[in-house]
Amino acid sequence: MDVKINKVDNKFDVILTGRLDTTNADQFQKDIEILMEGENPDITLDCKDMEYTSSQGLRMFLMLQKSVNARGGKLVMKDMKPQVKEVFDITGFSNIIKII
Repeated sequence: MDVKINKVDNKFDVILTGRLDTTNADQFQKDIEILMEGENPDITLDCKDMEYTSSQGLRMFLMLQKSVNARGGKLVMKDMKPQVKEVFDITGFSNIIKII
């Protein structure tokens, strides 16, 4: 999984590329640590190039959502491929994380 983070003020635009699974979840967690800091963060995850997420990846997204909620921010995931969106729908994560 390749993670590119652009920050302007308290707004983060994050581009996710590739697969998120148990082999790279630890690195992904390190990559997104900056997103867990500060007050009222607005985070947009661009998922157009994300190919796959495992349950380990879902756990990372849930952790991020809880962190954002606790700090009064907003998390949005956008442009998911149908096969990735299906995982979020089946697991109920579509009801937890805003997907556009």
